[in-house]
Amino acid sequence: MVMATVWKQLKHHPALIPLFIFIGGGAAMSALYLGRLALKNPECSWDRTGNPEPWNKVDPNHQYKMFAVNMDYSKLKKDRPDF
Repeated sequence: MVMATVWKQLKHHPALIPLFIFIGGGAAMSALYLGRLALKNPECSWDRTGNPEPWNKVDPNHQYKMFAVNMDYSKLKKDRPDF
């Protein structure tokens, strides 16, 4: 019912089509980024029995950030103890 109304409005006002495209694309990209943060970030623990502290198993040269300014992860040394 709602989609039929939206479709009629888009047929009547075609200038709204880019608005729907960009809003939908932004919503999709933000949902994908939120999913990436939830699944790939070492601070998130989904398996509490198998790996309760995943941040202890991250290598110092492992890049988990999407964007790092002036950071060369290959030259980092381990500065924390093993648990």
